[in-house]
Amino acid sequence: MGDHLEKGQHALLNEGDENEMEIFGYQTQGCRKALCLVGSIFSLGILPLVFYWRPAWHVWANCVPCSLQEADVVLLKTTDEFKTYSWKKVMWISLSALSRTSGLTPDHPLITDEEYIINRAIRKPDLKVRYIKVQKIRYVWNNLEGQFQKIGSLEDWLSSAKIHQKFGLGLTSEEQEIRRLICGPNAIDVEVTPIWKLLIKEVLNPFYIFQLFSVCLWFSEDYKEYALAIILMSVISIALTVYDLRQQSVKLHHLVESHNSITVSVCERKGESIPVTKTPLSQMASSAPWKMQTEADPRRHVLFCGTEVIQARAAGSGTVRAVVLQTGFNTAKGDLVRSILYPKPMNFKLYRDAIRFLLCLVGTAAIGMIYTLCVYVLSGEPPEEVVRKALDVITIAVPPALPAALTTGIIYAQRRLKRKGIFCISPQRINVCGQLNLVCFDKTGTLTRGGLDPWGVVPCDQNGFQAVHSFASGKALPQGPLCAAMASCHSLILLDGTIQGDPMDLKMFEATKWEMTISGDDFHIKGMLAHTVVVRPTDSVGQVPVEGLAILRQFPFSSALQRMTVIVQEMQGDRLAFMKGAPERVASFCQPDTVPSSFISELQMYTTQGFRVIALAYKKLESDCPATALMREKVESDLIFLGLLILENRLKEETKPVLEELISARIRTVMITGDNLQTAITVARKSGMVSEGQKVILVEANEATGSSSASVSWKLVEDKKHIPLENQDNYINIREEVPDHGREGSYHFALSGKSFHVLSQHFSSLLPKILMNGTIFARMSPGQKSSLVEEFQKLDYFVGMCGDGANDCGALKMAHVGISLSEQEASVASPFTSKTANIKCVPHLIKEGRAALVTSFCMFKYMALYSMIQYVGVLLLYWETNSLSNYQFLFQDLAITTLIGVTMNLNGANPKLVPFRPAGRLISPPLLLSVIINILLSLAMHVVGFVLVQKQPWYLMELHSVCTMRNENISAIITSPNVPEKNRSHSPFSSFENTTIWFLGTINCIIVALVFSKGKPFRQPTYTNYIFVLVLILQMGVCLFILFADIPELHRRLDLLCTPVLWRVYILIMISSNFVVSFAVEETIIENRALWLAVKRCFGYQSKSQYRIWQRNLANDSNWPPLNQTSCSDMQGVSYSNPVFESNEEQL
Repeated sequence: MGDHLEKGQHALLNEGDENEMEIFGYQTQGCRKALCLVGSIFSLGILPLVFYWRPAWHVWANCVPCSLQEADVVLLKTTDEFKTYSWKKVMWISLSALSRTSGLTPDHPLITDEEYIINRAIRKPDLKVRYIKVQKIRYVWNNLEGQFQKIGSLEDWLSSAKIHQKFGLGLTSEEQEIRRLICGPNAIDVEVTPIWKLLIKEVLNPFYIFQLFSVCLWFSEDYKEYALAIILMSVISIALTVYDLRQQSVKLHHLVESHNSITVSVCERKGESIPVTKTPLSQMASSAPWKMQTEADPRRHVLFCGTEVIQARAAGSGTVRAVVLQTGFNTAKGDLVRSILYPKPMNFKLYRDAIRFLLCLVGTAAIGMIYTLCVYVLSGEPPEEVVRKALDVITIAVPPALPAALTTGIIYAQRRLKRKGIFCISPQRINVCGQLNLVCFDKTGTLTRGGLDPWGVVPCDQNGFQAVHSFASGKALPQGPLCAAMASCHSLILLDGTIQGDPMDLKMFEATKWEMTISGDDFHIKGMLAHTVVVRPTDSVGQVPVEGLAILRQFPFSSALQRMTVIVQEMQGDRLAFMKGAPERVASFCQPDTVPSSFISELQMYTTQGFRVIALAYKKLESDCPATALMREKVESDLIFLGLLILENRLKEETKPVLEELISARIRTVMITGDNLQTAITVARKSGMVSEGQKVILVEANEATGSSSASVSWKLVEDKKHIPLENQDNYINIREEVPDHGREGSYHFALSGKSFHVLSQHFSSLLPKILMNGTIFARMSPGQKSSLVEEFQKLDYFVGMCGDGANDCGALKMAHVGISLSEQEASVASPFTSKTANIKCVPHLIKEGRAALVTSFCMFKYMALYSMIQYVGVLLLYWETNSLSNYQFLFQDLAITTLIGVTMNLNGANPKLVPFRPAGRLISPPLLLSVIINILLSLAMHVVGFVLVQKQPWYLMELHSVCTMRNENISAIITSPNVPEKNRSHSPFSSFENTTIWFLGTINCIIVALVFSKGKPFRQPTYTNYIFVLVLILQMGVCLFILFADIPELHRRLDLLCTPVLWRVYILIMISSNFVVSFAVEETIIENRALWLAVKRCFGYQSKSQYRIWQRNLANDSNWPPLNQTSCSDMQGVSYSNPVFESNEEQL
């Protein structure tokens, strides 16, 4: 369907975005709808259920294809690997009410200007708007361009001059009404999902429908005990799921509600909820889009959703105005909330294999049904009995208790994680944790302590750097321009008598021992507005050259510019400009003769020790020019270098041992930080991410400039040898040696966000090779963090991301497993949140994930064997037109399998991380072989038992007299002329075949549970699971008691026949033989990792994972890595970017 599309029927929605979809137009047809209604009635509701599971079928059955312009229904299909379908009705908004109240006509000036999407959407002359609503976002039909477009955002192509002209004075009441009606309310409302909705959605799960079918069948056969047990388990399972979903819904509702009224993080580096200064959008004559008009980050002009404006000052006379850029769910916060409401499906092979596993069981059941029909029809049984027995086979081959059994393992793992302070909002992700083989870490607040403390300052004069002033000494900082720069070059504000702002700025200001005040109305200095921030030295400082500094203007810090500048006015003195920022950037704006010749070595000395270094500079300005009229380019030139501010950021105590544990378990660790590259390299070395003896290779890529194409160079980093300034790369020392290629992983690549961007655009074929050993990624923006995680996923890594800030949200969402160390914004984006703010949670999570994954496999194998044991036994008995009785089924299903299913999963995780992962697929050869061998063993045992019992000399005896006779007298009785008829009994089920098959099957279920219950290396040994061991002992004891006890009433209840003791011993021997062979095969073949590795080598099997392929290729490449070389791109114009993973905030 959909191969032959009508013209205009198909289009792309959100092209290039993460939630890109294909959209198809359809028109409802009356006769088709009527036929579907009839089909729904005659199918007793099965057809609507199928349509619910397959939305595309609903549209194809009820509608005919048409152009999107004529469609009243649209079919949506995601363009990711899941190809998920959904459908939406096309709705209409009428502006007729406005035409009556506001006199709105088709030729009204308000709606004739087609520069805006909102006006292009209004159909004239009837003043109507067509729209669809998809995942909380409205898309209106653009009549001019003939496509659905997102509404609720300011047009990107508008210039700053146009914005000032159009919106400078605000919107008229008529314009407000039109926009409110078409765009919808400007609110992020997340309603608490009603329990009945959650209940219906859960109950309509295909497996619960199958359980309903099974229960109905069992009630018709009077098998009500197990039916009630399944109902009880299903009700508990559904109740727990609904409760969990309801709690998540309530939590999200409260979170969004509370964030609508409090300060939300707008910080660009670490994610703290701190005040940030925003600057006005300048009126420029350029016609370029407002985001492209300056090189500075456009986000500095934007207030993000949820931000509390705590102070607003106009640059001149007049009031402060803001234009709404995006509304509702179009905002950055709305986008985050939508990503939680509509999470991306998880592509995990285990769940795909689980579906295949169930389909195999269904196929097996189909074969059994055909066999049953043949046997019972040929035996002349009534049709209703034939149908009932055939349907029984389905419920035997496909165990209805499977979902509950699998869920228990996840619940236990979640509970164990909770005890360790790790909370999970997506329990299915626990299994994915077991497959992690690469973990990305943010640096500040994750690997290192959150705050930066001033350690000292290194002043400089014309003679070079002076002695370092340590803050630990307690001595006052020498007064002068350096101290004034620290006191004034920041974005701190005074709110209700409290200084607030960036913690680093706050620590820097406190170190000066100055104070901050706000100027009054009577305070007049040329060029200074009322209520300006003034900083003054306190009395404790002593005699100072200046009375105070008034901060006239700020050029705020930008991560793109890596600097900030302020213009200040000395009281009765000069006008000055102070700059602070990344040392290499600040030095580039200074007069060369003011930068000490030892600048590089001094900087290197501190950065290699892991210190954070900030440079400071200043210049004098002319006092006659207003501060607001000065251009940033003029202010930031010919500065005088003042010195370096040294800040300390220590590793957390837990960091190094955790990273060592992960590396020893062969789990790759990667650092992604917004910090300085040299600092990141030092932290990587100190933390053990880069171990002693391993080399760090700096990869630097540069954009194409003029006639030269984009280039990439490789240089070896060391920390002793110093080289001239002109050869420096970001002030990192380089050496000329060629690294040892003898051992994989003996080198690590380090690169900046800028280089990563250039590599993504111009060196797409080179990027995977760099990522194979890329360990340190510095100066990374939030969007680049997300893109990097996605690139690792393309290499078939299972990626974990651990971070603590708002700028990690995108990467936390993108990773297979996101772990937040913060209970703020990041915790909403990630499936796991650690109450303890260190990375000890990462190995805990991986251990529990591995244990949960192995538990899932054990449970799948056990449920498969349990169903096959019953299946084989029942089909053998069907040959004699017999079966197991209800109580026999109940004993196996409830007393044996259900108890095992609940307790088998209780094994905790092994406290040691081993250097290999459990199998990630159900169809892996060891698992398949294990299941097949055990099925064959069970089949052989049942067939042998079934055949041998019929050959016993007492088989044709009076049933109740067998137990009273001695074995040696049986032959004499058999030869007597008065032999009664075979299997004379009051019960239709009682027979020697039935008794033998039941004992073999029941005890085999216990044995299989013991064989399949795995301990080390991923779980704790089975004997530590005391409840499970106790259950197995009790079950085995009860079964042996029933087998050997001669209690007629017990035999009658269970529809068993009393057999000679010797035959019971034979049954025990058959079971013991089966156990010995099964256990031996499991231990010597299935669990023998060395054997499987040898088999792989013998058959030349090689992993098809992309990263394994690249590892093999690079191992054979003697020229990799190409040290001390520079490669140029010949692919200009070829783009390899990831716009999909840029958040709304990043796009700004």
